[in-house]
Amino acid sequence: MRINQGTPKTDGFYMPCELAEHRCIYILWPERPDNWRNGAKPAQKVFKNLIEVMSKYEPVVVGVNQDQYAHVLGMNLPNVSVVEISNNDSWIRDTGATFLIDGKGGLRAVDWTFNGYGGLYNGIYFPWDYDDLIAAKMCNIEYADRYRTEGFVMEGGSIASDGEGTVIVTEETCLDPGRNPDMTKEQIEGKLKEYLGAEKVLWIPRGIYGDEDTNGHVDNVVQFVAPGKLLLSWEDNEDDPQYERSQEALEYLQSETDAKGRKFEIVKLHVPAPMYITKEESEGVDSVDGTLPRNEGDRMAGSYINFGIVNGAILCPQFDNEYDAEAIKVLQECYPDRVIEPIAGAREILLGGGNIHCITQQVPKP
Repeated sequence: MRINQGTPKTDGFYMPCELAEHRCIYILWPERPDNWRNGAKPAQKVFKNLIEVMSKYEPVVVGVNQDQYAHVLGMNLPNVSVVEISNNDSWIRDTGATFLIDGKGGLRAVDWTFNGYGGLYNGIYFPWDYDDLIAAKMCNIEYADRYRTEGFVMEGGSIASDGEGTVIVTEETCLDPGRNPDMTKEQIEGKLKEYLGAEKVLWIPRGIYGDEDTNGHVDNVVQFVAPGKLLLSWEDNEDDPQYERSQEALEYLQSETDAKGRKFEIVKLHVPAPMYITKEESEGVDSVDGTLPRNEGDRMAGSYINFGIVNGAILCPQFDNEYDAEAIKVLQECYPDRVIEPIAGAREILLGGGNIHCITQQVPKP
């Protein structure tokens, strides 16, 4: 499909809220042994379960490297299309296309430049050449023209949109010197407005404590319940390093309004009790120079905000943690018209550096 020469905003396109109806949802099959323990077999079990749950609500497209294609195709899963999409790792939220609509039946997408979360400056793996082609491949599968931001680095997990002109990001990610070091905050904001069709960008200072993989992606911090209403990752223990970050985000959001001038209603969603990488988990990950290590004793950046959204359901990560049940309860109260699907074994995804939102990417219904 074509590369458009203008910008989405001038062409009347914008990023809808994820809660809007989807046409389908994408996920990439995990396999790299220097990120997923035990040859990715434990993670693959969780991914398969997630795919089966999602497919009850909408079509699922599973992107797979060539060497795993026959294996995944042979699972014969209903409402699931298996396609060969070469990739360096499974974070399609960040490497995939950010799809846009115009409210008139049109579908296009942003093809952000991807550089492995910081390039040679502070990226977490190398190379990322296959990952930087994923968005274009998705657009061709979906017959959607795209806008390529050549040289402007952004990841989908660093963006939250209400579909009504408001976008939320974190300074920690978007001002990281490994992304766009030659651009000012104002220039980056202008670029986001043009390519997401937004009117206002809000800048939360920092992401979740310990998120070294993405340098503080916003999809661990906030998610929209509806325009003007947000879920916020929360920690009320003053001795926990996440406490200061949660307070900081709350105070900032309470001082701001959205693009329509509304003050935010904020619902607190407690983060999981601290989780640390075990000796067994660490030893199961191959050690490779140039890849972020998974060291025994490292605290993982757990967050229930990193849930998935499909038509009619919310996919809630479950970590075998004391706050699991509370997360389901809060999400059910926030989304009373949706089924809350608990996804067991989400610790395996977290060990790889993200969670359910990070490994999925929706295509909105035009």
